[in-house]
Amino acid sequence: MISTLKTLKLKKLLEERVFTLGVTLLILIVICAILWPTKFPTFSNLSLVLLNLSIETIVAVGMMILLISGVFDLSVGSVVAFSGGVAAYLMAYQDMNPLLAASIGMLSAVLIGLINGLLIAKAGINPLIQTLAMMGIVRGLALMISGGGIQDLPAGFNAFGQAKILGFQSPVWIMLLVVSVFSFLVYKKVFFKNYFYIGGNEKAAFLSGIKVEKMRIISFVMSASFAGFAGILLTARMGAAIGTTGQGMELRVITAAILGGASLLGGEGRIIGAMLGAIFMGLVSNVMIMARVTGYWQEIILGLILIVVVWIDIFLKRRSEINAVEYAKKAIGVKK
Repeated sequence: MISTLKTLKLKKLLEERVFTLGVTLLILIVICAILWPTKFPTFSNLSLVLLNLSIETIVAVGMMILLISGVFDLSVGSVVAFSGGVAAYLMAYQDMNPLLAASIGMLSAVLIGLINGLLIAKAGINPLIQTLAMMGIVRGLALMISGGGIQDLPAGFNAFGQAKILGFQSPVWIMLLVVSVFSFLVYKKVFFKNYFYIGGNEKAAFLSGIKVEKMRIISFVMSASFAGFAGILLTARMGAAIGTTGQGMELRVITAAILGGASLLGGEGRIIGAMLGAIFMGLVSNVMIMARVTGYWQEIILGLILIVVVWIDIFLKRRSEINAVEYAKKAIGVKK
């Protein structure tokens, strides 16, 4: 009996995506340290990896909440460029106070999320179609505002994304703070737990008294808010706003979230998993650069990772359903 319980616990642990991804990351880090002993395990390289993935991790937190509820947002990359562009335009051309300009940039992101949420929840537009359309609209607006780029931003604003604490730039610390806070909220607070019920069975969640439409709207506002904040932080880090910023980010963020335990079918996911997934993607990119893999092959490899991750998600989901059926049969005494 004890051995059976231990086996079941071990099996459950191995099926936990955060655990398996954490082990995979450790193995990958050890292998890279052996292959590139003078390049990979240095503080400058690892801090640069964390800095590069910090923005996408913040966006992935919002995407994880959406995926838990059973939907996703393809417009987040465009929102990153747009919010940063709005803030930069107001500072550079309207001589606006940086805090006020950043606040307006955030409000523009919130408005986009609100439009997405209302049209999806109230008008019944498919999330894929709505966010894909919004991705194009917002990208066009970002290019109109930023053009070839907006530079010469206030030093105080740039310090928000360029300041260093213990050798790490501020985006890394902000990323860790965001992940920590929302890991706690999603794990502890009933409001966020409702998204698991919505993702697991939307109709059942509605019948149990959960205001699904309201929750859906709020989730898209949150996702856009994370993207907007990330866009302003990225603009401060670069000291400039560029209209093409964030292109392809939505797919990388979705891949990171699924790697970290989210399911395209909803009802599953952990915020810490989103960060681990982003770290995995960042390490893979870092390894490909050190291995001198060309940019074309990098895109191909990242695309293949997305396909494999989705396949694993489907496989694990089917396996979970089969195990549930077998358990139910045993519980009611049905023989094979």
